[in-house]
Amino acid sequence: MQWPWSGDKDDGEKKINFSDRIAKLKSDDWATALTDPATIGTSLALTASTVAFLRFYKSYLRRIPSVNHIKPDYFRRKSLFGQVTSVGDADNFRLFHTPGGRIAGWGWVPWKKVPTKREGLAKNTIHVRIAGVDAPELAHWGREAQPYSKEALDWLTAYIHNRRVRAHIFRRDQYDRVVAQVTVRRWFRNRDVGLEMLRNGLATVYEAKTGSEFGEFEQQYRDAQKKAEEQKVGMWTKPNLLGRLRGESSQKAETPREYKQRHAAADKQKKTG
Repeated sequence: MQWPWSGDKDDGEKKINFSDRIAKLKSDDWATALTDPATIGTSLALTASTVAFLRFYKSYLRRIPSVNHIKPDYFRRKSLFGQVTSVGDADNFRLFHTPGGRIAGWGWVPWKKVPTKREGLAKNTIHVRIAGVDAPELAHWGREAQPYSKEALDWLTAYIHNRRVRAHIFRRDQYDRVVAQVTVRRWFRNRDVGLEMLRNGLATVYEAKTGSEFGEFEQQYRDAQKKAEEQKVGMWTKPNLLGRLRGESSQKAETPREYKQRHAAADKQKKTG
């Protein structure tokens, strides 16, 4: 016996057929949506934008904390922009990489500050060797300091310490330093740091038989040194009368290369003697 409100016995089948029809319509809608040109275009544009952003980030905004994170194909192709955190000798320093500079938020966004304490800088800086120049040697390993070594160090410290510089990287040397041409913005102009040292008589052109790096500026560097010698500035200065009375030599200054060769020969003689 059927209850009056139970309806026809075929109602269940009708309901099932109706549900199937709704599901089919939904699947047809999805299929239509997925093959719609506008949907496909939007998906492709979104994917391309994501890929482009990731490539841009890796190329220009990814921070490189140390020399070990520099990919080999970066050398001679890319430059590193950052802040000088310390100056070691008169021809090398430590760089904290700040990709994008102030435009990317460095210096004013709270989480993009250059550390000022030793623990914050540890393993987070790149050791940079200024390409193409050799500065007078400071006292180390029991060797005496060269004349003008302290003046060269003081000059470089005043010129670049805590400033933002750009390092055009050439290669990684045997001491895990990045050899680079370095420029700094001074008086609204980009200045080549190595070239300025040569002009001020505080460095010589790098004369080692291997490892010399000048980029495209070797002749410009040599001309700058020659001019400094002629003008007798910096390490090329001749001692005055008082200096000669104190025993200062009036001979041509010993270059950093000659200084290293002299000490290497003396060390070798001690070992064999």
